[in-house]
Amino acid sequence: MIFDTHAHLTDEQFNEDRDEVINRIKREGMLVLNCGCDEKSSYLSAVLAKRYDFFYAALGMHPHDSKDYTDKFEKWIIEHINDERVVAIGEIGLDYHYDYSPRPVQKDVFIRQIELANELDKPIIIHSREATQDTYDIVKKYLKTKRGAVLHSFNQSEEMLKQYLDLDMNIHFSISGPVTFKNAKNMLTLVPNIPLDRIFVETDCPYLTPVPFRGRRNNPTYVTYVADKLAELYGKTTEEIAEITTQNAVKFFGINLKC
Repeated sequence: MIFDTHAHLTDEQFNEDRDEVINRIKREGMLVLNCGCDEKSSYLSAVLAKRYDFFYAALGMHPHDSKDYTDKFEKWIIEHINDERVVAIGEIGLDYHYDYSPRPVQKDVFIRQIELANELDKPIIIHSREATQDTYDIVKKYLKTKRGAVLHSFNQSEEMLKQYLDLDMNIHFSISGPVTFKNAKNMLTLVPNIPLDRIFVETDCPYLTPVPFRGRRNNPTYVTYVADKLAELYGKTTEEIAEITTQNAVKFFGINLKC
């Protein structure tokens, strides 16, 4: 078994063959956490998790869409966060690359959703792009729940990794397709410094497709290529990495595999 801890099967890129992809996931015996980015994708993530016993859901507002965050959406999250198979608030955070939402709004909504996670005692899934210091500062100041946080598609500096580990806040790190890229020099030195009990694997599909499929649409079954690379970096087998990362995620998200 292997657990893709960050996917977007609700993305429109899967509209024509979503059922086929889901059937492939089922045949592979995988687990998938589908992450919301806005109201629609959060709702559809919850639907997927109800429909398939190998799917789990996270509900939240991506920084791109922070300007659309409303009290009504927050109330909906509160109403559904304890639904069976809804395990986290996310994907939330900061993205200064595109600035689709103004940075002050991104910060405000990020903080609101962290405070919501504190209140509801749920872990958070963090997106951080070109906002390294602001993300860290907000997490350090506002994250109170012992359920912690996962930094998805983590690719920061070794110093930032150390700072997050030093927070003693149950911070985890999820690794995606770029670790397989030929130019992934930073990740090749960064990843082996992540404690094995703090690491997950993910695809972020349909994005960040790993080698040898780079340039095509990503899907959860490609997460094994991420595991292959981690096995190489840690001196483990792919099967060992799959087991370790799956158990890490199951524990972190509070998943009962008998459900």
